[in-house]
Amino acid sequence: MSVVVRLGLCGLVSVFALGAFAQEPQSSPEGSSPRGTVLFDKSQDAAPVAKKPGAVVAQPLANVTDTERSSLIFTAYDLDVHLAPAKSQIAVHSRFTVRNSGTVPLARLALQISSSLKWETFAMRSAERIVPLSFAQETIDTDADHTGKAQEAVVTLPQPLAAGASIELTAFYSGTMEQSGERLERIGAPADQAAHADWDAITAERIALRGFGNVLWYPTAAAPAFLGDGAKLFQSVGQTKLLQAPAIVHLRLAVEYVGDPPDTAFFCGRREKLIAVSENANVVVADSPGVATAEFSERPLGFRGMSLFVTDRAATMTDGDLISAVTDHYDALPSYAAAASKVQSLLKDWLGADPRAPLDIIDLDGQPFEDDALLVTRVRANEADVLAPSLAHSLTHAWFRSSHVWLDEGVPQFMSLLWIEQSQGREAALQQLQQQVNTLSLAEPGILQSADSAQVGQSLIQAHDDVYYRTKAAAVLWMLRSVVGDDALKHALQLYRRDEKGDVDPKHFQQVLEHASKKNLAWFFDDWVYRDRGLADLSIVSVTPRALPAKVDKGASWLIAVEVRNDGDAAVEVPVTVRSGTLTQTENLRILGRSSASTRIVFEGEPDEVMVNDGSAPEMTTSRHTKAVIVR
Repeated sequence: MSVVVRLGLCGLVSVFALGAFAQEPQSSPEGSSPRGTVLFDKSQDAAPVAKKPGAVVAQPLANVTDTERSSLIFTAYDLDVHLAPAKSQIAVHSRFTVRNSGTVPLARLALQISSSLKWETFAMRSAERIVPLSFAQETIDTDADHTGKAQEAVVTLPQPLAAGASIELTAFYSGTMEQSGERLERIGAPADQAAHADWDAITAERIALRGFGNVLWYPTAAAPAFLGDGAKLFQSVGQTKLLQAPAIVHLRLAVEYVGDPPDTAFFCGRREKLIAVSENANVVVADSPGVATAEFSERPLGFRGMSLFVTDRAATMTDGDLISAVTDHYDALPSYAAAASKVQSLLKDWLGADPRAPLDIIDLDGQPFEDDALLVTRVRANEADVLAPSLAHSLTHAWFRSSHVWLDEGVPQFMSLLWIEQSQGREAALQQLQQQVNTLSLAEPGILQSADSAQVGQSLIQAHDDVYYRTKAAAVLWMLRSVVGDDALKHALQLYRRDEKGDVDPKHFQQVLEHASKKNLAWFFDDWVYRDRGLADLSIVSVTPRALPAKVDKGASWLIAVEVRNDGDAAVEVPVTVRSGTLTQTENLRILGRSSASTRIVFEGEPDEVMVNDGSAPEMTTSRHTKAVIVR
């Protein structure tokens, strides 16, 4: 016997329980079979045996440890999602694979969804059979969800899941997904500010879900973390994104509607047109119910939480075809088109002639959100010069992508600095870079920290905090610009974005840049990308001028010897500049970690000052060092 959800002639039936390994429905007697399209089929064979009242749970929930929770890594998601926006309801049939990344077998699995949802069934495949699994659930406190709580199921396994082993499970869950600012309000945020930050919801007006760290609309497993406990929540979200980036995700979406159907779905930054199926084409459109569907094919998740948005109308393409916006504020689109046009020449020069796709923008009041080339933000008319700085970052995602987050997020941050340099001058860009580095220096392990300090850094290829994969990555790209020159870096970025090898090999960008620059950059990538050796810590040890014999056709000149000390662990190459008024002479000097290096610069005229590092290379304290030249 099966419970079947059909789109029939007598009305749209909503049963919020979907089938895992659904069997074909048995034939009904002639004349009794309801007409319509089968949307979901839940077979009793796929459901676990119902527990009798008072049944003893195999493992008490109170004993679940954070080690058990954090041992699970999701390696695949296959989701059937059914939404009823008018009722704020969601029902999900989820098939997922988890791996035990711990060191001991797991006799049970602790899995979480939002506290506004309820787990219904669990099952697993075993020797081509469907094995129902017993489970118990309770609400736990965690700020990984906007409600400040999660519904945790503790699933008992027939046999322990060995360390390093994986298991494929099927689960059903359903409930409501309304806007909630509870986690922010309980730490003192006013209700309006909480709603501005936590706007995730399924309603008749909007379908907007950001994922783990905002709303748990898909299964997760993580130790509870809280906004009031330092950066632990953000670190948990970042570590989860990094570990689960290779996971393969697949989504089938069905959205109920009455009247005009929704137009487009966005999943993990990808866009798909919704296909509407009306129940009765002869009914007036305003009264006609139906279901709109879309499918997103299998693809690696990447460094993100799974986001899902549904828009009720088609997007409008701006002049220049760079931005596709879903908004009621059509008067704002010329401003965005003008700002995009301003930025376009910079992006073409550095990244190539054409973007991969337009930048998608969804108009939504609240804290902005970005997922690849999708930007969710408030769209209002403004001056193009005001909009351009943020669009420099967002449009870069439309031009450039990488499976390695330090490039995927670092290049847009780098392009923002280049835009500041182009529009406001190099000094303004260096000041902005220094402000960002000041934050980075607080995160990096310092040279003066005690030996037992718990603070550790993150290599860029394993970065999960944005201060590394955005701030430090942009600083590293700015340094590379100084080391190899603009032309070589431009050429490397353009080659890299067209080469799929970059998604597989984390060292491919180094290889492309070395080929473009004809330089060996192993010393740089080893210290700044593949390992985290902290920041440089430079000082000028000595400046020694020596007058050179005068020449008939030239005035007096000097040979300036400059010795520089690096007390940091990371090797660095910085500009060393001798100047007198507006006259300057610059040479690059490489200083290895925990060592000194010297250079000699011939300067035409009488020197006044030496400057080491102009702000291009990040340091633990200041990124500029000057020393007067004493001429005797």
